[in-house]
Amino acid sequence: MGDTHGLKILSTLHDDGRLVVDLAEESLPPPQGYEVIVRVETAPINPSDLGLLFGPADVENADYGDGRIVAQMPDAALRAMTARVGQAMPVGNEGAGTVIAAGDAAEAQALLGKRVTCVPGGMYAQYRLVDARSVMVLPDDATAEQGASAFVNPMTALGFVETMRRGGHKAIVHTAAASNLGQMLVRIAQEDGVPLVNIVRSPAQVAILDAIGAAHVVDSSSATFADDLRAALRATGATIAFDAIGGGTMVGQILHAMEQVASEGQAYSRYGSASPKQAYIYGALDTGPTILHRSFGFSWTVGGWLLFPFLQGAGTETVERMRQRVRDNLTTTFASSYKARISLKDALTREAVLTYNARRTGEKYLLAPNG
Repeated sequence: MGDTHGLKILSTLHDDGRLVVDLAEESLPPPQGYEVIVRVETAPINPSDLGLLFGPADVENADYGDGRIVAQMPDAALRAMTARVGQAMPVGNEGAGTVIAAGDAAEAQALLGKRVTCVPGGMYAQYRLVDARSVMVLPDDATAEQGASAFVNPMTALGFVETMRRGGHKAIVHTAAASNLGQMLVRIAQEDGVPLVNIVRSPAQVAILDAIGAAHVVDSSSATFADDLRAALRATGATIAFDAIGGGTMVGQILHAMEQVASEGQAYSRYGSASPKQAYIYGALDTGPTILHRSFGFSWTVGGWLLFPFLQGAGTETVERMRQRVRDNLTTTFASSYKARISLKDALTREAVLTYNARRTGEKYLLAPNG
């Protein structure tokens, strides 16, 4: 077998602040040993992918050409990203496709013709060379679309529950909760008996979660948000939160409400309640500063949460248990929905970029690199 030729999306930041996103040709050598070549059929556009693809670059006023975008990166962001200047970076954490070539290792040969899902990075491409030992074979009746998002969102949602348990908490608060990930977390919480407070930002999103049986849904756009949040915290006892927003005041509002509930019926202390409160920021839907008005005592922690560091520390047994649960429930608990499928070239048009980069709830896009 000769080289395999195809296209891929690259994102390159230049030292003058220009961000160039374009289609590039590539040639993959025949796979060796444990390597396999996957013909990529589907790859989701996740917020984590958008962070590498565009980051805070000005895509509204960018120059759009034939499979090429040139946008300006803000000076502050350019200074923070000096380590990636000059590097043509492949994009796309995860995806699904069919193995069309394999190295001579038995594990690789066994995958020939199989539809698989994997998370090697660089999946916004027509073909991807990956390690056979890192892929997950999809069930025979699963489509590439069903397998496209079989890793990042499902493992993140399961990771939240694992983190909750390891920290000694008994219930969770989740923001931006009407997302695909949020709906998965609702279903996991129902199956595992974990009380869950879902924070959304509109009545329409309340309706989405009500329709799948979420018990506690709080609308941050409501005039009664603070009271509703406290009521949900009383009902669940939630003391750990996972926040997809990042910027703004939401994390502080959650901690404040947790402190108010924890202090009810307790003697006054100028140091606040002794109840530990934990908030993890795992997303950046708002790229502005995280604002904390410290009205929640001293028994609190705010930190970041990322999937891959969590998995590295979780242990092989835990990770395999999580992966098997995803595979067994791919079309139910861990099902994702998409607004549209687009090609690699169409993904670099102004209309598409401004739509999927807006990151609206319920408008997840799926790349189809091979049409």
